[in-house]
Amino acid sequence: MDFSSLVNPTVLTQPVYEPGKPIEDVARELGLDPQTIIKLASNENPFGPSPKAVAAARQALEHGQLYPDGGCYALRQSLARKWGLGADQFIVGNGSNEILELIGHAFLRGGDEVVMGAPAFVVYKLVTLLFGAKAVEVPLRRHGHDLPAMAAAITPRTKLVFVASPNNPTGVSNATAELLAFAEALPEHVVLVYDEAYAEYLDSPPDVRPLIKAGRKVIALRTFSKIYGLASLRVGYGYASAEAARLLGRVRQPFNVNAIGQAAALAALDDEAFATRCRNENRAGLAQLEAGCRALGLEFVPSDANFMLISVGDGAAAFDALQRKGVIVRPVGSYGLPTWLRVTVGTHAQNERLLHELGQWCRRVRT
Repeated sequence: MDFSSLVNPTVLTQPVYEPGKPIEDVARELGLDPQTIIKLASNENPFGPSPKAVAAARQALEHGQLYPDGGCYALRQSLARKWGLGADQFIVGNGSNEILELIGHAFLRGGDEVVMGAPAFVVYKLVTLLFGAKAVEVPLRRHGHDLPAMAAAITPRTKLVFVASPNNPTGVSNATAELLAFAEALPEHVVLVYDEAYAEYLDSPPDVRPLIKAGRKVIALRTFSKIYGLASLRVGYGYASAEAARLLGRVRQPFNVNAIGQAAALAALDDEAFATRCRNENRAGLAQLEAGCRALGLEFVPSDANFMLISVGDGAAAFDALQRKGVIVRPVGSYGLPTWLRVTVGTHAQNERLLHELGQWCRRVRT
């Protein structure tokens, strides 16, 4: 008798998340110098972490023998001041991914349905299936969430609706009025999980706090992994009603967010100059990539996030060719987009190198 005969049967069919390839793995596999490789695959911040966050993390590391604050008190207090909500309305997680799983623990059981876009962040589907619920995937419209179609897909069995704006992997955001009207019209038995992982790249992202204050069942998620550059420390948070935050807190593990991450996130939250710089640089980088794609005759999806979809004909072949040149991007065939690449916006120099290598590949396949 092996382990597979004893395991929960759903484990055997559970899809596995495929992350962007690390620089070290590519260097080892292809015999490349890791110093010459650029990674534009995982929507990481090319300008590094907030300097204030780095200083705070170093200081916190000096007390590494102590357990972290299990309730993330200081960070929740700071978040409460930033958002004008109560500290008891926040739940902090080991990345916003953990909060997605906590939502599954708290609200999903076998037979429930979860409505989501297709394609959208794959973890929505992974969490749904993990708890024995059914993923109801609604095709996107013009690369953004088709909110009327998602509303039509809701049934008495629907428990959650996932909406990300901007959406991953397409980078398209929904209009504020459309999104808020969608949220206000949801039936009482449905919880809206509104993923704002890339909202800091928008000048005026939709504000769902009035919905929360009005008693709507909304849980909003944010992360320190993107614009604040703290992906390696895994800190994210959700805000909702105090009742919802308390329920999610009941199913989280003790000490789920390490002290170094908490200290860095707390400092990063106050580093508005860094966030503003990254937002402006990202906007310039998007314009650079758009101009480069036009020059190469490549279709792209205008993005509101820190990444862009580029149509290259054969995504897997382009990914392999670029990687051999030391440029790591993300093929998105697993999202049902086999002809596209998802490319993170890098520094000006990184974007230039990507466009150069992409141009070289295009010329080879066109001749």
